Amino acid sequence: MSLVKHTNPWLKTAFEDLFQDDWLRSDAAKSLGVQIPAVNIIDEENQFEIELAAPGKVKEDFKIELKQDLLVIETETKTIEKPEKPKYSRREFNYSQFKRSFTLPDSIDVGKIKAKYEQGILRVVLPKKEESVISRKRLIEVA
Repeated sequence: MSLVKHTNPWLKTAFEDLFQDDWLRSDAAKSLGVQIPAVNIIDEENQFEIELAAPGKVKEDFKIELKQDLLVIETETKTIEKPEKPKYSRREFNYSQFKRSFTLPDSIDVGKIKAKYEQGILRVVLPKKEESVISRKRLIEVA
């Protein structure tokens, strides 16, 4: 079973293309201030691991919530305007806020989910339940 990116069920199919991640990562979306960090999802034997690129944050910036089978990762950085702040002619690397949601499969042991932030990457470890882990291949002798 794999992790599935959560989509809003109320959006009609005609609008789904408009709100896909590829569009949100486009130059047009960046000019609107919409930025979504890149995510890697690793499926290991005993766990899933989500790697979320969020440089320039501190661990206190993150809010990670589990709502039934929905894992929600969000952050908001409030910038204080300073009079001596330089005037930018172009500014591309500013994540002021974002929110990513993932629907978790039943095979996740939600009581053991852990998160760690280091070197600009948020890692969320989602251990699989023991009964969900596929046992290793073994040879059965015929008697």
